[in-house]
Amino acid sequence: MNPILLTHYTATTCLGVGNAALLQALRSMRSGLAPCDFDTVDFPTWTGTVADMENVRLPESLQHYDCRNNRLAQLGLQADGFADAVRQAMQRYGTGRVAVVLGTSTAGIYSTELAYRMRDAETGALPSDFHYAETHNTFSVGAFVKDWFGLQGPAEVVSTACSSSAKVFASAARLLQAGLVDAVVVGGVDTLCLTTLYGFRSLGLTSGQACRPYDGARDGLSIGEAAAFALVERLPHDAQALPAGSVLLTGYGETSDAHHMSAPHPEGAGAQAAMQAALQMAGLQPQHIGYINLHGTATPSNDLAEGKAVRAVFGTDTPCSSTKGFTGHTLGAAGGVEAVVCALALTQGCAPGSAGTQALDPAIAPLRYLLQPEDLPLQHALSNSFGFGGSNCSLVFSRAGGAA
Repeated sequence: MNPILLTHYTATTCLGVGNAALLQALRSMRSGLAPCDFDTVDFPTWTGTVADMENVRLPESLQHYDCRNNRLAQLGLQADGFADAVRQAMQRYGTGRVAVVLGTSTAGIYSTELAYRMRDAETGALPSDFHYAETHNTFSVGAFVKDWFGLQGPAEVVSTACSSSAKVFASAARLLQAGLVDAVVVGGVDTLCLTTLYGFRSLGLTSGQACRPYDGARDGLSIGEAAAFALVERLPHDAQALPAGSVLLTGYGETSDAHHMSAPHPEGAGAQAAMQAALQMAGLQPQHIGYINLHGTATPSNDLAEGKAVRAVFGTDTPCSSTKGFTGHTLGAAGGVEAVVCALALTQGCAPGSAGTQALDPAIAPLRYLLQPEDLPLQHALSNSFGFGGSNCSLVFSRAGGAA
């Protein structure tokens, strides 16, 4: 593929609004996880909650989109000058030549949970001010972002569980390569809801403590919420015009192994294939990758399977870590958040450690798993995102000047 340029990117998580908060937490090993106090949850678990979501207000003309998910989307769009960057792209190319491709898992389902409590006692009818299409519907966040900017280009939402906002980068690359658009707003937004929390608990996947990715004593995940966005465009004809520290998407790999509804393939077969496809597209060998951001959910089966897959493709010398101990597993937003983590790692020359992890599981070792951040002169990083049903996506990001 022709590399595509990340002209702007931002992430808002439980660590704070924007990239500075994320980077500071990664450097200082500060986790944003805390005991869950969301709504009526009555079992012990930890979550990564974005603060003050109740105080976010959408524009009056977009009130029909009002839900926790779209509020978080707006909060994320306003960070790091991202909205200004998109508006400048709109001026360069026109509103019809900028696409929106976002990922989400449960969208605004929390609004439906709240509406269900308020249904009519006699008829069961939901409140008249409940707008399913603009809140709970999977496409809601895509429609909201498109209308928030006043865009007229293509818009789509990918919902493949935890690979959702990684796969959007591949979709955007195809749109650009086909010449359908000149820029794409990509990313993912997912927010806490009762369906997610109780659903993962019913599968026996939530932990009663802050999650411990790849740790021998890991016992489950911590759910988080986040909004992450990137603006991607074609490379300029003059490569010298690239700003210093520019980050490129140089490869992606997508597989669907369909091994099980919720459990990964025990040998990570689909994960291996996704990583190999991403490397091949980028024109790189495994030894060229300087850091791997692991999917690393802290569930026993996921980490073991991914660890086997990484060893099979990369051996044991490539620095790697999971950052979900900082943010929690943000589900449909995880791929976008961790793409931003990789971009920051490339531009700052620092591979993040793994909050919460104390000792690498001997069944997974040996891997060069980073417990603490490490300064490294990175040229290429790979990010893994693996969803339920075997929907896998690996992305290769490169620092300008380091692309094959």
